[in-house]
Amino acid sequence: PPEARATLALIEDGGPFPFSRDGITFQNRERLLPQKARDYYSEYTVITPGESDRGARRIIVGEAGELYYTADHYASFAWIEMP
Repeated sequence: PPEARATLALIEDGGPFPFSRDGITFQNRERLLPQKARDYYSEYTVITPGESDRGARRIIVGEAGELYYTADHYASFAWIEMP
């Protein structure tokens, strides 16, 4: 979604982010992403129009720069390929 592009731009710029929890460690409890060290992944909110809170959409960033998107609060992930 277009909001994900905005979040990707914020990540690239280093913020500022709209929520205090943006940039926290994503723990991969669901084990749907490749297993890495505990603090390997960070998560960022993708704004959901009409939501009054953070909503369910996130971008997950790995230390090596890999990017994943979830629209369903970690139930599934799609790999983001950057041009």
